[in-house]
Amino acid sequence: MFDLSLEMLRVVEDAAIASARTMGMGDADAADRAAVESMRRCLDTVGIDGTIVIGEGERDEAPMLFIGEKVGSRNHGNAIAVDIAVDPLEGTNLCATGGAGAITVLAASEKGGLLHAPDCYMEKIIVGPAAKGAVDLEAPVKHNLKAVARRLQRGVDDLVVVVLDRPRHQQLIADIREAGARIRLISDGDLSAGIAAAVAGTGVHAVMGSGGAPEGVLTAAALRCLNGEILGRLIVKDDAQKERMQAMGISDPKRIYATPDLAPGRNLVFAACGVTDGNLLRGVRFSGDGVLTQAVVMTSTTPRVRFIDTTHLENKPDVKVRFR
Repeated sequence: MFDLSLEMLRVVEDAAIASARTMGMGDADAADRAAVESMRRCLDTVGIDGTIVIGEGERDEAPMLFIGEKVGSRNHGNAIAVDIAVDPLEGTNLCATGGAGAITVLAASEKGGLLHAPDCYMEKIIVGPAAKGAVDLEAPVKHNLKAVARRLQRGVDDLVVVVLDRPRHQQLIADIREAGARIRLISDGDLSAGIAAAVAGTGVHAVMGSGGAPEGVLTAAALRCLNGEILGRLIVKDDAQKERMQAMGISDPKRIYATPDLAPGRNLVFAACGVTDGNLLRGVRFSGDGVLTQAVVMTSTTPRVRFIDTTHLENKPDVKVRFR
C-alpha cells in the first residue's frame, strides 16, 4: 500500500545525508546544492504527479527546486496529483559552519492545499496548542506574551521567545525584554523554531518577528498536524513585489493569514530530518556500519506525529546495528 508520508520521509532523509557530508566545510552553496540535487533525485522515484508550489527562494543563488517544477515518477498509471513545498536545507549557513539546527524540510498536500506564497518576508507569531486563539498579530508584544503566559499557567518571566537575530528586530527584542520574557536569538532557522514552539518539552513557547513567507507556509503545514497556530502577514517592500503577489493570486497584501489559510489542505504530510543537532532533531551521524538519521513525519488525515530514528546500513557482510 502506497504511504506518501514514508515516501516523503525517504526524501528528507536522503537530502539530509547528502548535505551533512558538506557540514563544516564553509561552503553554503555546496551544502544547498547537495540537498537540492538529492531531493530532486529522490522525488523523481516517488509514484506521484508532483508540482513544486514553494521552492527555493529567489534570494538563494543556488540550483533551485523551482516553483512549477514537475517531480515524481509520473509514469505510474495511478500517480496521485500532489502539491509540494520544500526547503531542501533550512540553515545553509548553519550546515556550512557546523552550527546547530540545520534541517531538510518538505510538505505535501492535495492540489491547492498549500498557499502559493511569494518569496518575500512575512511578519509572524507562532504558538503551541495551549495558546492557540490567544494571540493577535496586531496586539502589543506585552499583551500577546501575557496571553500566552495565562494559557500556559506561568509567569511571563518563564516564557522563552525565539527571534531571528536581525537588525530589523531591535524594537521587537526591546519590547519582549521590557515585558519580562526571555529571548533565544537564532541566526537562521525560524521554521524549526516554529515547530519547536508547538512541541512540549523543547523549551520554546513562542516565535515572533519576520522571516520568509515560504517558510511560514511550511511551518503552517506542520502546525496543522500539531494543533499549533501561526498568524502571518506579508511584508511588501516595493511595487514590483506587489505585482508579483497579484500575479500569484494575492489580492490583499495586508491580509492576516491564520494557519488554515496558509495550509488549507485536508491531506497534509510534513517531513523534516535533522542535518546538524538542534532543539527538535539530532543531526546526521556517520559510523563505520552506516548512517544514523533522526526525522519527524506528520500527517493530518490520520493525526499522527512520528519521531523516527533510522540506521541506513552499509552493504557489507559484517554490518552491525547498534541500540541507541
